[in-house]
Amino acid sequence: MKVKLSSFLKPYRLFVILAPLMMALEVFMDLLQPAFMATVVNDGILGGNMEVILQTSLKMFGAALIGMAGGFGCTIFATISAMNYGADLRGALFRKTGEFSFSEIDSFSTGSLVTRLTNDVTQLQNLVAIALRMFVRSPLLCFGGIFMALSISFRYGFILLVSIPILFLIIALVYKKITPLFSAMQKKLDRLNAILQENLAGVRVIKAFVRGEHEKRRFNEANDDLTNTSLAAMRIIAIVQPVMMIVMNAVVIAVIYIGGFQIQALEMRVGDVMAGISYMTQILMSFMMLGMAFAMISRAKVSAGRVREVLETDASIKDGPINEEIKRGEIVFEDVFFSYAGGSGDPVLKNLSLRIEAGEHVGILGSTGAGKSSLVGLISRFYDTTGGRVLVDGIDVRDYTLSSLRSQIGVVLQEAVLFSGSIAENIAWGKTDAGDDELKAAAQAAQADDFISAMDEGYDSVLSQGGLTLSGGQKQRTSIARALVKKPKILIMDDSTSALDLGTERRLNDAIAASYTQGTRVTIAQRISSVMNTDRIYVMNDGEIAAAGTHDELLRGSEIYRDIFESQMGKGMLPEFNPQGAS
Repeated sequence: MKVKLSSFLKPYRLFVILAPLMMALEVFMDLLQPAFMATVVNDGILGGNMEVILQTSLKMFGAALIGMAGGFGCTIFATISAMNYGADLRGALFRKTGEFSFSEIDSFSTGSLVTRLTNDVTQLQNLVAIALRMFVRSPLLCFGGIFMALSISFRYGFILLVSIPILFLIIALVYKKITPLFSAMQKKLDRLNAILQENLAGVRVIKAFVRGEHEKRRFNEANDDLTNTSLAAMRIIAIVQPVMMIVMNAVVIAVIYIGGFQIQALEMRVGDVMAGISYMTQILMSFMMLGMAFAMISRAKVSAGRVREVLETDASIKDGPINEEIKRGEIVFEDVFFSYAGGSGDPVLKNLSLRIEAGEHVGILGSTGAGKSSLVGLISRFYDTTGGRVLVDGIDVRDYTLSSLRSQIGVVLQEAVLFSGSIAENIAWGKTDAGDDELKAAAQAAQADDFISAMDEGYDSVLSQGGLTLSGGQKQRTSIARALVKKPKILIMDDSTSALDLGTERRLNDAIAASYTQGTRVTIAQRISSVMNTDRIYVMNDGEIAAAGTHDELLRGSEIYRDIFESQMGKGMLPEFNPQGAS
């Protein structure tokens, strides 16, 4: 869908109209000043008439006050329009990125999205502010100055015929040269933001591996690259002003030269020459302003394309027509294939079929890259299948609205993500209207109550961004409490106990089993101890189900499972059994 960025100005159309009108008033008053000055010189000073000098001076002062009021009003209205335009555009981008599936976020990258929501929107916001002032002032001052200059002497037209094309040529060359540089600047700013985010998020890893100097070099390279490109763009802009000043001075000399001959021929008076110089200066200054404005346009044009790219990207995950809650929690995968967008090679999941009964607790076991997380990500529609379908309570997940589907699914991801705010606020993400008793019960089941209660402010303790003040195990348990408090029909735990010791994990599973008896549970793990007591275990290998059964059944019938068991528990821990008939 094509998006017009100008449509974000519609709610502020009154200010958008008033700003140019006020600027037109200021320009009109500015154009009167040279004419008043000519009267003062010709009829007042040279004519020796003090009354004309006083009256005209009062007119000049009044016109200046009116022009100042117009300029002040234009600045206010333009600023109101630009600030609100930027706020609305930034809000639209934020809402749009909130609709994106993981596929779209992956394709843009987080660093690029941050740049688009901040720097690119700022460029467009500045353009609106400048457009409502400079883009109105410059043309009016230019055409008004030309009219007034020609009204003094048509011979000034020859000067304009020579100087204006030169100025247009300068502006066109600058615009052509500087646009690709601004495009490169925004991309390099993306890279700089991405490196900065990675370093802030991974500061502990950087320090643990003593990679601070390496990261400094990486940041400095990106920073220097951006700086060099910015300087190249600024050098071009810096050339414009002195070149235009040369043209301006040449025009002034030409006006004085022509005016001198006309004064000698008694065809023009001194005041008219002075007014002509003023009008020519105004005309050329308007071109200088346009030159600077076009440099800003070239940068804003790049930003506009980047912003539109986000707004015009359709989310691949969209609402289905069915808006009803999950009642039982049965999950069925039918001949599912899945590949990540832009991925190469074999599909991540291949012709996969399995059934998880309502109320059943199943474990999904497999090595890194086996497809476990991809599998459960399809249930909540973080991604959609590329073949086959996933059913929840007999309904294709693509037919549910996203809110009705996800509101009944509790997900604890591999990476425990917490937000700045209190611990209570983080747990209440799962259920915003949860009372204190519910939050505490969820935390107790997640084995988080003890460490939370031991904190100075308890559940009101404020976390830093990302929960950096908590250990990995504490963050995981807080994330689990966040999922439990919503009491979902389906609970998915994606390797979310990897930072817990076996004793804590056992108590956690017992507490969930005791308080969470109605829902379907899916536990993803690499540790056998995390899934060995589930109702059924699916062993994944290379995107397929390699084996399925209870812990005992798999020990008897699956060589892959036995290998995993022996590698984790030790060869001497394998129980005695009769392997005959094993598949």
